[in-house]
Amino acid sequence: MMPTGKTMDAALSELRQAIAALENAVDMRFERERERSEIDGEVRRVHADRSRLAQELDQAEFRANRLEEVNREVSRRLVTAMETIRAVLDR
Repeated sequence: MMPTGKTMDAALSELRQAIAALENAVDMRFERERERSEIDGEVRRVHADRSRLAQELDQAEFRANRLEEVNREVSRRLVTAMETIRAVLDR
C-alpha cells in the first residue's frame, strides 16, 4: 500500500495534467473559433466582391451593347452619305 502523501502527490499531479489538458483544449477551441470567424468574414467579403463585380459586368455589357447600336447607326448613316455623294458625283 502507498503512503498517503505519495497517493496525494500522484492525485495532484493527475489533476494538474487534467487542468493543463483542459486549458489546452479551451485555447484550441478559441483559436478555431477565431479562425472560423476570420473565414466567415472572408467569405462575406468574397460574396460582396462577387455581387459588385456582377453589377459592374452588367453595366459594362449594357454600355457595350449601346455602343454597338450606335456604331451600327453611324455605319448606316455613313453608307447613306457615301451613296448620296456618289449619286451627286455621277450626275
